Amino acid sequence: MKALVKYEKGPGNLEIREVKEPEVSGDLVKIRVAYAGICGSDLHTWAGNYAGNKPPVTLGHEFSGIVVETGPEVKRIKVGDLVTSETTFETCGRCVHCKNEEYNLCSKRQGLGTQADGGFAEYVVNHEARVHVLPEGVTLLQASLTEPLACAVHGAMETSRVKEGETVLIFGPGAMGLLTGMVCKSQGAKVVIAGLTKDENRFAVARELGFDRIVDQMKENLDEIMSEMTEGAGSDKVYECSGAIPALNRAFELVRKKGEVIQIGLFPKDYNEVNVGIFFPKEIHYMGTRTQKPSAWVTSLKLMEEGLVSPEKIVTMITELDRWEEGFARSRNAEEVKVVIQVSGA
Repeated sequence: MKALVKYEKGPGNLEIREVKEPEVSGDLVKIRVAYAGICGSDLHTWAGNYAGNKPPVTLGHEFSGIVVETGPEVKRIKVGDLVTSETTFETCGRCVHCKNEEYNLCSKRQGLGTQADGGFAEYVVNHEARVHVLPEGVTLLQASLTEPLACAVHGAMETSRVKEGETVLIFGPGAMGLLTGMVCKSQGAKVVIAGLTKDENRFAVARELGFDRIVDQMKENLDEIMSEMTEGAGSDKVYECSGAIPALNRAFELVRKKGEVIQIGLFPKDYNEVNVGIFFPKEIHYMGTRTQKPSAWVTSLKLMEEGLVSPEKIVTMITELDRWEEGFARSRNAEEVKVVIQVSGA
């Protein structure tokens, strides 16, 4: 079968290869991939600066598809089911995080598309417990975005707990910023999305999603806007989704005293200059949020089923597996908001 393989560490070293189809055994479920989304971590892997990737490995951890085969121990999933799958493939099963179903924090975790073969391929396998049958009315295209949506749910509803009536500021109008905004809106919060002039195509999508305020920081005064919206108190929560240190420092400035700043975006460097002079006096709660856990998948599918979020609205390009490089390049250059690869006609 065809698969997009990172065959060696370093910049590039990514190509379509013919690889052996995965086989089922035990509780494994084999899925014919319909759609697979391009994630920022895939771009970092392409650039050669994502340390978690362990080549040779097939990339792709945001996907949906149709079940074509199940192992002898599979009880719940059936051939023909429309499904999506969590990214966790293996964990230690013994640590406190595994016992609490916080697999995202297990130090032995192996994820699809990173340490285990993922969804930029015709077929992928995962354990039955990680596979979710789609609720009625949720499409395969929508379901291919369950993973990034679950990351937004984990950040906005589990790591932090956004509440009705709160004002939240989101830096970065990319896929994660827009999904986080959708989740916050679904919980009754007022949402402000902030970006730069180069984000105009992303702002267009944000306008369609109906956020309360969209701010081009190069043309408007974000301080004045947030002060007016919060009567000078500052934002209740700020979600940093851009992965830019200047945005993080702005978050510290614009969040209210004792407010929360939640780090969702990935920084290019591990060590960065942070404005601690404003961080401590305001007693800001600064927290990281790592990917997602099973509960966030359940919530994400429920939000889609109830029509409270529509993640497919952020998809601005659908391409083919053979044209992966164009999709990656357009994603990296911010020419698209979200690129999804249609792997099969399923």
